[in-house]
Amino acid sequence: MSGICGWINNTETPAAPTLLAAMVQGLGGTIIDPASPCVSGGSALSAWSPHGNASLYKSAEDGLLVAVEGHPYWHNDDLSKLAKAQGAAAAIANAYRRHGIKAPQETHGPFALAIIDQKKHQALLAIDRLGIRPLCYVQAANQLVFGSTTDSVIAHPAVNATIDPQAIFNYLFCHMVPSPGSIYRGVRKLLPGQYILFQENHVTEAFYWALEYQEKNRGSLTARSSHLKDALKNAVQRTLSGHKTGAFLSGGTDSSTITGVLTQVGGTPANTYSMGFEADGFDEMEYARITAKHFGSHTHEYYVTPQDVVDAIPLVAQAYDEPFGNASAVPTYYCAKLAHQDGIRMLLAGDGGDEIFGGNARYAKQKIFDIYTCIPRLLRQALIEPLTFALPERGPLQKLQSYIRQAQVPLPDRLEAYNFLHRTPLGDVFESDFLKHINPTDPVEQMRAVYQRAHACSPINRMMYLDLKQTLADNDLRKVNRMCALAGVDVRYPLLDEDIVTFAATIPPELQVKGVNLRYFFKEALRDFLPAETLTKSKHGFGLPFGLWMNTHAPLRELAYDSLHSFRQRGYIKPAYLDQLIEQHRAGHASYYGVMIWVIMMLEQWLQLHKNAAAPAP
Repeated sequence: MSGICGWINNTETPAAPTLLAAMVQGLGGTIIDPASPCVSGGSALSAWSPHGNASLYKSAEDGLLVAVEGHPYWHNDDLSKLAKAQGAAAAIANAYRRHGIKAPQETHGPFALAIIDQKKHQALLAIDRLGIRPLCYVQAANQLVFGSTTDSVIAHPAVNATIDPQAIFNYLFCHMVPSPGSIYRGVRKLLPGQYILFQENHVTEAFYWALEYQEKNRGSLTARSSHLKDALKNAVQRTLSGHKTGAFLSGGTDSSTITGVLTQVGGTPANTYSMGFEADGFDEMEYARITAKHFGSHTHEYYVTPQDVVDAIPLVAQAYDEPFGNASAVPTYYCAKLAHQDGIRMLLAGDGGDEIFGGNARYAKQKIFDIYTCIPRLLRQALIEPLTFALPERGPLQKLQSYIRQAQVPLPDRLEAYNFLHRTPLGDVFESDFLKHINPTDPVEQMRAVYQRAHACSPINRMMYLDLKQTLADNDLRKVNRMCALAGVDVRYPLLDEDIVTFAATIPPELQVKGVNLRYFFKEALRDFLPAETLTKSKHGFGLPFGLWMNTHAPLRELAYDSLHSFRQRGYIKPAYLDQLIEQHRAGHASYYGVMIWVIMMLEQWLQLHKNAAAPAP
């Protein structure tokens, strides 16, 4: 895992180079130049990347220490030339000299940066606009400690690596620990487009960028289609860096688009990497093959087995610096591993298309619920609801009652209507002592804050904005970044190129989701480019048939049961609820209840493999 790390305080830190080396190990590597780490007075900085995506800069003249990691670029020609000549960190330092704390606005692409200004006794941290590169920090003992991973931050002796009970609850609710929180009490993660300024022992958080939706923008479909195609070519071209490059290919709209554009830009057939599963309803290899044939790509296929999952679980749990419950991390790892074995050092992923072009099924579903809210309130409250709920819950009437109940819940709360932790009283799920230390509404409160922060009026755009943070930055990008790092390859996301994202925000919401037709504009724009089967298929991805395989593969079942048995002793969840999950899984709901079993199993595996994490304080 590439990254940066360091600290700033008012006094020199004993054995600073040794401590800095320990923090770099928390990133997964070694200091770029062990002979000359950036240590000066009470400040220290370092960076590490196995792919050469990190750089350091130190200026004795004006007391600047700078570290940057990722693939930044600049529209300013002088900064671009400086980056090529002296490294990205030197360009960041120059941008800071010119623009001060507005330097992140001048920096584009995926990045995480840290600037320590020793003369002003301040530090500036920032991550890119989409949250592709992570960064976390903690204010401890009158100093700021930061790093790209929580493992790096807790390597500093001033940081208390105590697990936050709220993070445990949020993980079980969201299947990951949503930012700005982290698994450790007091350690915070930066949000997409955010910076923090540490000055006079005080942290100020602010956003240097926000996506502006232009909901009334009008233009012809032909002109917009041409713009999109040009932007796609430019975005893919920008990712190519001389490394042997391939592409993930699930057979969906996004990965197929990236495969086709990579073939166009590269001028040769693209190398594509696809996963399959011997399980009904999960295998999409047929669609990947259709895309590969359509664009003439060199296909590389791997079928994940239940034993592969058993072998990967401890590797995956160890690789993440926080508990992570997205089961598709496993096939993502094997796909990236297959590419690495083929000599690939850079993979292009299609993540982001659904969240900027209206592709998630919930966008259409919520439009159906919004129809009810268009009925005059007086008519709803005085006639429809009293009459509907006065009758017995049977047949079609039961469905109508369910529809009304859900429609009465405002967005974004309604998005979590089927959450596991909403379907059972919390007192039946969690131990009472654990519930005393958490706020059960915190995950939804965080969703509301992001939803309301969107520069948009349309519910479609607000949901997409929420997904940019929660589905992408907190989940999918974290999944793909870590699994590619584990496999030894770098990864880029052309659909999250800033030019494409800002262009997508100009598409009127009624063209993003037309009626209940998802991705209407995107599919129309690429109708002459993508295979017809790709345009009409339903969304799937790299879903893992874990619940089904638990029933048929004894080692996988034993690992899951052993994990749940160990988890019973931790005092978070009532043993009776864990028993109920297993019983319901056995009763024929394997895929549905397998999700929660996976989430709990991965939490237990993470806790076992991260012994430096202290139990929650009472």
